[in-house]
Amino acid sequence: MSTSATTATHPPSGVAGIPAPQARIAVRVFPFLRWFEGYSLPRLRADALAGLTVALVLIPQSMAYAKLAGLPAYYGLYAAFLPPMVAAMFGSSHQLSTGPVAVVSLMTAAALEPLATAGGSTFIAYAVALSLMVGLFQFCLGFFRLGVVVNFLSHPVVNGFTNAAALIIATSQLPSLLGVSVDGAEHHYETVYRTVRAALHFCHWPSLALAALSIGVMVALRKINRKIPDVLVAVVLTTLISWAVGFEKNRSVALSDIHDPAYVQTVQSFNATLVDIAATADKKVALSTALQQAQSAAPADPVGLMNLRHELALLELQLAQLKDNAASLRAQLRKGLFQAATVDGRTQLYLEGAVPAGAVVESGTWRVNVGTQKLDLAKLSAVGGGAVVGAIPKGLRFGLPTQDREGRSVDILQLASRLLSAAVVISLLGFMEAISIAKAMAAKTGQRLDPNQELIGQGLANMIGSFAQAYPVSGSFSRSAVNMQGGAVTGLSSVFASAVVLATLYLFTPLLYHLPQSVLASIIIMAVVGLLNVRGFAHAWHAQKFDGAISVISFAATLVFAPHLDKGIMIGVALSVGLYLLRNMKPQIALLSKHPDGTYRNAERFDLPLCRHIAVVRFNGSLFFANVNYLEERILEVISSMRELKHVVIVGNGMNELDASGEEMLSLIVSRLRASGYEVSISGLNDSVLDVMRRTRLYERLGEDHLFRSVALAIDTIHAEAHRGSDERQCPLLYAPFRPLPVAAELARSMELMDQRKAPEPSAGK
Repeated sequence: MSTSATTATHPPSGVAGIPAPQARIAVRVFPFLRWFEGYSLPRLRADALAGLTVALVLIPQSMAYAKLAGLPAYYGLYAAFLPPMVAAMFGSSHQLSTGPVAVVSLMTAAALEPLATAGGSTFIAYAVALSLMVGLFQFCLGFFRLGVVVNFLSHPVVNGFTNAAALIIATSQLPSLLGVSVDGAEHHYETVYRTVRAALHFCHWPSLALAALSIGVMVALRKINRKIPDVLVAVVLTTLISWAVGFEKNRSVALSDIHDPAYVQTVQSFNATLVDIAATADKKVALSTALQQAQSAAPADPVGLMNLRHELALLELQLAQLKDNAASLRAQLRKGLFQAATVDGRTQLYLEGAVPAGAVVESGTWRVNVGTQKLDLAKLSAVGGGAVVGAIPKGLRFGLPTQDREGRSVDILQLASRLLSAAVVISLLGFMEAISIAKAMAAKTGQRLDPNQELIGQGLANMIGSFAQAYPVSGSFSRSAVNMQGGAVTGLSSVFASAVVLATLYLFTPLLYHLPQSVLASIIIMAVVGLLNVRGFAHAWHAQKFDGAISVISFAATLVFAPHLDKGIMIGVALSVGLYLLRNMKPQIALLSKHPDGTYRNAERFDLPLCRHIAVVRFNGSLFFANVNYLEERILEVISSMRELKHVVIVGNGMNELDASGEEMLSLIVSRLRASGYEVSISGLNDSVLDVMRRTRLYERLGEDHLFRSVALAIDTIHAEAHRGSDERQCPLLYAPFRPLPVAAELARSMELMDQRKAPEPSAGK
């Protein structure tokens, strides 16, 4: 067993000179103190090297995932600083690497896009506040030892969701990959359709080429040696190419420099529409305030309230129409393709074929960068190259997670009411991903894990990270694998990784300026390929057809409702819980008879004869309020179908729980059957169920002589009395029907074939 396993399994006798009792308390509050038991210089060297290796993967990945979450790329570095270190210090796994991950990033974007514009100040503030909410929920689950709640996310549901999320994540990177800009639609498949249409109109081939080169480098290096930091190599190579060829080509032009009257008119209409949207939104806010005041006023004015609601509804319709108009104009502007030419010392944009003679034409196709904000007519942003990460602010940003970058407060309570379901789903999914990875590594290292302590670690990582402008994070499979392969012995490797991220934020951010956005997209695509698990559907189907169906439905629902991912997973959870309740409401009930192997088996399944006087009824489930009537119905069916029945034996080996409703119904069944002239016995009950029967006096009413430890003992005891005066000579409960065993039948068949081969062949004349 490894040293880490020993450390995790046995309580410390003393840590850093602290006496044993105090050490146990200290380790419980500060789990990272276990790292330093027997720590040595070789361990320090191994952790430092592993931390450096993880950081080389973490830095580009975190920037890519931040873009996936709808945030500026450098916010990924903020999320890669404190969370990995805190999660390692207060979690139970020594190799789990925490930080930005694909699924949680996608869930963050999906939760916040209906509330704010991606990348905007409000969106960023909401993402940071969401990290605080997720962390608080995870911490509370761990603190109150409620880690079992994650079991509501069954494996078929998670498999269906993860496969759908992988496809959504990969296709969401198409705009960056192809160098196009499109508005997000209500459904993800509509956004993909818009992206394809935009790419057919214009595709920035250099962006696609660099992404393809990046993917090729990563695939090749993984085949050569998985210890090579393939992501870092791809990033360095493509960044150098981007810098050398001048991949980014941006300049400012005035509206008067665009020589296309129709395009100029569209720009002016677009700006006017945005002004109307702002004015209408202000009216809506004022009207909403007036409506709230009118509702709280006493006495109420029903007519006035109705008029205010009517005006508010009209404003909402008007605002929706204006937004649709703005989206249509924005799409038209993005289709504008120009050539840049220098005329009289000024760079101007012309339609293809309309460049004046003698003008110096620059290479490439130019577009106007159109976002959701009003365009500055004096300084329009013209783009002639590909998108890069751009300038990254130096250093860290600390602040309250309830404030945006301008210092404006975020109403955390109101936000929590709108994001509660998303925060819960992100918390559970993130923890499930983290604990699954940690368990997989613990199986190799022999380390003992504490799921509740891991929840506390993940919760603190998200909460403390939110004060450094981090968005929600979780455990990463790829980086954890790198961490373990790098030789990490303790969580100190994550501390070293955080230190490298910190050094990057303060010293090396200028080196990331020319990193192409399409390369970040390729990194995400390569990362989510490992999330695809088609075999999981087949596995669930072979285990239980219902589970396979739930997995497929979760997959389809997640795709259909994307980007509202919580709906897809909620449907899967509802189906799983519904199936669980259905199984427990109608558990399997079987009549037993003696099998040729000597055991009591399902008579219908194995085509066994039944005794005419004794019915052995096996109830495969706990007896509680949801299924008590079902047991009674089935026993009455058995009685009605067996005219010579004298004794009913209820086999309760699967009855692990008996609640008040179950005990009451069992008591009624016993009373009614005995009143009708039938005897009742029960076998195979465990001690906890017997304790319930003793406390409720059902044990006494049933009689100790009618309670048996096994079916065989029950049959031996009651058989003679039940068969008194019977002409049944060989009871199927005592004498199993003779059937040749499969091995014997196969042997007989083989001998028959051998005899046929040995027999002389008939002569031709006969």
